[in-house]
Amino acid sequence: MDQAVLDVVIIGAGHAGLSISKLLADHLLTHQVFERGKTGESWRSQRWHAFRLNSNNRLSLLPGQTPIFADPEAFPSAPEYVAQLEAYVQEYHLPVVEHATVTRVTKDTTSNLFVTTVLISGQLQTYYSRQVVVASGGQNKPAIPRFAEQLDTGIVQMHASAYRHAAQLPEGAVLVAGSAQSGTQVAEDLANTGRKVFLCTSQAGRIPRTYRGRDIFDWLLGMGLYDLLREDASPEMLQTRPPQVSGTGIRGKTCSLQSLAGQGVVILGKAEHIDGDVFYLQPNAAQHVRFADTFSANLKKAIEDYIREQQLVVPAAEIDPNDQPDETASCVTGCTQLSLQDNHITSVIWATGFRGDFSYLDPLVLNDDNTPKHEHGISGVDGLYFLGLPWLRKRKSGIIPGIGDDAAFIAGQILQFRERYPS
Repeated sequence: MDQAVLDVVIIGAGHAGLSISKLLADHLLTHQVFERGKTGESWRSQRWHAFRLNSNNRLSLLPGQTPIFADPEAFPSAPEYVAQLEAYVQEYHLPVVEHATVTRVTKDTTSNLFVTTVLISGQLQTYYSRQVVVASGGQNKPAIPRFAEQLDTGIVQMHASAYRHAAQLPEGAVLVAGSAQSGTQVAEDLANTGRKVFLCTSQAGRIPRTYRGRDIFDWLLGMGLYDLLREDASPEMLQTRPPQVSGTGIRGKTCSLQSLAGQGVVILGKAEHIDGDVFYLQPNAAQHVRFADTFSANLKKAIEDYIREQQLVVPAAEIDPNDQPDETASCVTGCTQLSLQDNHITSVIWATGFRGDFSYLDPLVLNDDNTPKHEHGISGVDGLYFLGLPWLRKRKSGIIPGIGDDAAFIAGQILQFRERYPS
C-alpha cells in the first residue's frame, strides 16, 4: 500500500452520497465520492422528459444547501434537480469522482482497512479507507417480471426508466404495467399526447397534492407521519408502493386511476402472465381503486384530527376533482384477457420498480435476496454503512426531504468509529 488512507469512501453521488460528503467535509474527514456516471446519474438517465419531482424545491434542499432556484414551491424537472446537485458539489467543493464504477469492496482483516476497487477511464484503481458508506441507492437496477420474456418479439417493451417521450414509441396504443407513482405519471404523459393507453394496476395508495391550503408533504412531515421508525412499521407497510401523486403542472396535481380514466386511459387489473400477445389479468382493478380512495380518505382524516388537536387555523378543504372517490369503481374495465393485437397495442412499458445493485459487496453484508443487511444503516461489518435506502431508519428515509436526518445519523456513527479507532 503506497497511497494515503482515506477516512471514508462514499459510493454514489446522488442526494444521499452528496449529503454525507458535505457532513464529513464539515468535520475535515478525508474522503472520495465515486459515481458510476455523472453527478446525479439516476436523475439523468432514468427519467422521462416531462418528469417532475414529487417534492418541491423548498423541501428538496440538502443539508446546508444555498437555494439556486427562483421558485421554492415549484417542482423541479430532472435536469433542474441535477443542476441543484451540481451546484451543491461546487458550493462545498465535494470530492466527487465521476465515471468511476466501484467493482469490489472488501475488508482486509490484517490492516482493518477497506479496499475499494474502482474502474476509472478503463483502468482499475485501488483505494484504502477506514470506513465506507454505500449510498448508491436501492433503485438503480430495473425490475421486470420474468413473464415479460413470453411477450411476442414484435411488441416493443421497455422499463419506465428507459421511457423518455411518446415519440420514441411506434405508432399505436401503449400498455403500461404498474400504477404506483411512475406508472400513473407515464400513463398520463402518454395520454396527454393523444395515445390510447391501457394501464395494468397494482395496489398503490393515493395522496392528494394539496389539502387545506398546504402541500401534502408539508402535512406529512409536520405531523410526524414520516418519522415512523422502521421497527414500528408493519410488514405490509414496509412493502407499500410509493403513493400516486404528481409534480406536473404549476403546483403539482393529484393523480388517480379515475382521473386517468377520465382522460381515456383503460383501467385494468394486475398483469398475471403473458401468452404471445395476450395479457392475462387479475380481476382486481376495482379493489385497487377502492384501496387508493381509502388511503387518501384516511390521510385526510388524520390531517383533520391533527388540525383539531393543534387548533390550527387553515383554509377550508378544497374540492379536488382528481381526488374524488369512485365508490362504484365505475372507471375500471373488468376484462381478464387482453389481446395486444386486437387492441392495436404496439408497446409495453414496465413501471414495475427497481432493485439495488450491490454485487460489488461481500455477500456477508447482504440478505438472501441480495438486499443490504443492516440496522438503521449500520451493517454487520464494523465501519460499513448504508444510506439512501427506503425505510433505512424511518418512513421518510426513501425520500429526498428525509435524507438530512439519516445522513446526520450515519455521520455520527462515522465520528464515533473514529473515536474508537483513532488514526
